Amino acid sequence: MSTFDDRESAFENKFAHDEEMKFRAEARRNKLLGLWAAEKLGLSGADADAYAKEVVKADFEEAGHEDVVRKVAGDLGDKSSPDEIRARMAECLLEAKKQLTEEH
Repeated sequence: MSTFDDRESAFENKFAHDEEMKFRAEARRNKLLGLWAAEKLGLSGADADAYAKEVVKADFEEAGHEDVVRKVAGDLGDKSSPDEIRARMAECLLEAKKQLTEEH
């Protein structure tokens, strides 16, 4: 292989790794958001975990994260606003990235 081929392969591998980490961070963010929302709904234990999984699945409905915001806002009703949910999502993403970094 030439140096160019090596560099191209390394770039492709880095891109794939970065995309995987982005996906994992967003899934972890959604789980953390789901656990936060579950607490607001009075859920705990297995019920909270099940709800968090529903929130993670909601992210696969469409591109972006508005599908998650809609689901959580609909479930929480007047217990939270979409803006508060988006702010909490940003906090959860930072925490998710931190957790993933610590795991590696």
